[in-house]
Amino acid sequence: MRKNLKKVLLLAVASILVFTSMLTATKSVQANELDLVSESAILVDGETGKVLYAKNPDVALPPASMTKMMTEYLVWEAVENGDITWDTTTEISDYPYSISANNSFSGVGLKQQQEYTVKELYEAMAINSDNATTIALAELIAGSESEFVKMMNEKGEEMGLQEFKFVNSTGLDNEDLGDNYPEGTNPNDTNLLSARSAALLAYHLVNDYEEALEISSIPQTTFGGQTINNWNYMLSHEGDNLASFYYEGVDGLKTGFTELAGYSFTGTAERNGQRLITVVMKTGSETERFEETAKLLDYGFSNFENTELFSAGYQEEGYETVPVAKGKEDQVSISIQDSVNVPIKADEKDLYRLEYNIDQDKLNEDGELIAPLEANEAIGTAKLVYDGETEDYGYISDAGSNTGEFTLVTDEAVEKSNWFMLTLQAIGDFFVNIFTSAVDWIKGLFS
Repeated sequence: MRKNLKKVLLLAVASILVFTSMLTATKSVQANELDLVSESAILVDGETGKVLYAKNPDVALPPASMTKMMTEYLVWEAVENGDITWDTTTEISDYPYSISANNSFSGVGLKQQQEYTVKELYEAMAINSDNATTIALAELIAGSESEFVKMMNEKGEEMGLQEFKFVNSTGLDNEDLGDNYPEGTNPNDTNLLSARSAALLAYHLVNDYEEALEISSIPQTTFGGQTINNWNYMLSHEGDNLASFYYEGVDGLKTGFTELAGYSFTGTAERNGQRLITVVMKTGSETERFEETAKLLDYGFSNFENTELFSAGYQEEGYETVPVAKGKEDQVSISIQDSVNVPIKADEKDLYRLEYNIDQDKLNEDGELIAPLEANEAIGTAKLVYDGETEDYGYISDAGSNTGEFTLVTDEAVEKSNWFMLTLQAIGDFFVNIFTSAVDWIKGLFS
């Protein structure tokens, strides 16, 4: 009996020590700012676009198959616009067939003189990262990969990507395409993305087309009678060699590997209603890219919580009103239109404030708004400012709705004053100016 009790106590102590060491390890990672080995990385809140961590986020690197996120986006957009449907069929031209037949690319084995649906091709691309099906979709949508590449770069500009260049639809190096490299690009070209741009692309994909996650989260499926696997091993795969990478909540998004790019991964996970987006670029192995991603996700989920910093209608102290010219009222109350919800660390709520920026084209030379004004009229923006000691990484973009800027509005309407009152005001201003000038003149005589 005593021996059994002793064993139980020893096991309990051992469990406590293991648990304590796990806690210590977690704190160590946080204290050392994650200590990532990837050349570039970023962690972004999937709802607000707030950057929670970054390491060399603006260095443009080859993204390899993470390029396919843009191809995926354009497929969803083409379906939304009615240019194609998921049931639209196409045959395989010589170019993608040659890529599929090349054993070095490990393709799904496309056949010619056979119809494939958009859904079949998309799933092979998004799940198995197949290159030939990607090219086939590009040709279907734009007529040629060359024209599709133009669409990719135009969409990148529209999204506000900063450090990027698309030269093909797959992420392969152009030299791997032989004579088929897209017109207008160089035979030695390769795609380029920074971690920030990859995260912003992912941000648009998961927010504009959330259904894309239903496909990217499939660990295994069939194509043409064969089983194909998802290269994202953080999903729930079967098999001991892959199960160790599983991470609860991961449902996307895109791996990438070439000799030049190394091992990269754009991941996304959702827990308790909070979505995070991660990018790690140029790691040394499959293991490293998933380990690095897990570090980022652990850091994000354990340290940040979406918090309402300011409610709709909030007024920053000392900036509650703005003067108004030519109105029945000489000032108007202003506030933020919507609530400000941001993922923040615990106990840092008081370190945030709003900085107002009223549109200059709405002000006269005296810094006054000009009546008439409508209630809830947008007059500028309120920028979120962090006054803490740790680094503030800002937002994923300086354009669009994910910039940390919030609409500033008038709280009530101000009617324009009638002509009689405006005339009296003008006369009053005239005599005030005369009086002021006279006082200044007299002061000048005695100075």
